[in-house]
Amino acid sequence: MRHRLLDPALVLALALPLAACQTDTGTGAAAGAVGGAVVGAQVGGPAGAAVGGVAGATVGGVLTAQESQRVRTYVGSQRRPSVRLAGDVSVGQPLPTRARLYPLPSSLGLQQPYSYTIVNEQTVLVDPRTREIVEIIE
Repeated sequence: MRHRLLDPALVLALALPLAACQTDTGTGAAAGAVGGAVVGAQVGGPAGAAVGGVAGATVGGVLTAQESQRVRTYVGSQRRPSVRLAGDVSVGQPLPTRARLYPLPSSLGLQQPYSYTIVNEQTVLVDPRTREIVEIIE
């Protein structure tokens, strides 16, 4: 019996959209990694599990569902102006210095000290040390 492994690029092309479809965002990147590994294993065996796990972790957010809800509630109570940037807003994108960052209070119970801002009418969670977008708050 012959076994053929799928090309890792093909597995990634299949696993990334499938991992993005994970509906349980309760544990962020951890859930994405597990879900991606499961989907990848189904599509491409052991190699697919490895690629899918990495893809799923990338897609998963940094906040749990409960943390995201607390952040949305807090940000909704604030009135902050939106900064207009050319192009799409994406995770990993550094923000220019003209984009003012607003710290999130420790009372929200986040595990990391994040800031936020509004870019192109979207709330984004930002690492204040690097000014990179770490999550887009839907």
